[in-house]
Amino acid sequence: QVQLVESGGGLVQAGGSLRLSCAASTGRFSINVMAWYRQAPGKQRELVGLITSSGGTNYVDSVKGRFTISRDNYKNTMYLQMNSLKPEDTAVYYCHAEAKIVGTPTLYLYWGQGTQVTVSS
Repeated sequence: QVQLVESGGGLVQAGGSLRLSCAASTGRFSINVMAWYRQAPGKQRELVGLITSSGGTNYVDSVKGRFTISRDNYKNTMYLQMNSLKPEDTAVYYCHAEAKIVGTPTLYLYWGQGTQVTVSS
């Protein structure tokens, strides 16, 4: 089992910044791609961005230039630096990971519990 624990959410004014963290306990699993998703009230969960095990990143257009995903493989922790926040960034942010048992091909998918980010105008 992989457990993902997010932290760092909160209330911030528009234009401000927040940094989210996602700490993974991996046991005998190795984590491949990690990602941040978000879900605003009444909307579907959407991908914010992802990072591969080698550090490659990709972002949804609405956050490009404002959000940065990074990863510390030694600490099994992923970060989401959010700058120039807008009210429309308000959502519950979820950490997601693809993992597999070392030496086996099967991928398992895991979600964190989510952390609330609220941006006031």
